[in-house]
Amino acid sequence: MFITLTQWAALLFLSLAIPVSAWVVYSDLSRMKIPNKAVAALLIGFAVLGFFALETNEYLWRWSHFAVVLTVGFLLNIAGKMGAGDAKLAAAIAPFIAVSDTFLVLTIFALMIIVGFVVHRIIRRIKPLRALTPDWESWSRTDYPMGFSICLTFLTYLVLGAVYGA
Repeated sequence: MFITLTQWAALLFLSLAIPVSAWVVYSDLSRMKIPNKAVAALLIGFAVLGFFALETNEYLWRWSHFAVVLTVGFLLNIAGKMGAGDAKLAAAIAPFIAVSDTFLVLTIFALMIIVGFVVHRIIRRIKPLRALTPDWESWSRTDYPMGFSICLTFLTYLVLGAVYGA
């Protein structure tokens, strides 16, 4: 089995991940901001859904994922390598991910950075598509809305878990 996440957990988590990810992607593309309420919704969602989706020891252990990723994200933000919203979003997503799936998630993330960046840059050059959302801040900025790739990674991981999970 190449993914540790169970199908049950993946399906349960997808019920939260899809709407919150849509909210984050829209906000990050349009305003280059990730709402703190979206990050809180993920944490509260994990607190509730994780309790039902995971065994007690695993559930409790996964809270440490939040602390580790938040610390690393905070340090990357201080170094100017990551936005604060991106760091908080990654930390809020971390408890949903099994530690044994870390390499898989990082591989998906590397791919989604490329895919997301290329799709974003292509769409912003196609005038009729860009005209549908002319006020989006991400069209005119040189930096990339990384929340887009973070959410694509999260959703891809959960879909893989729903299809191939333990």
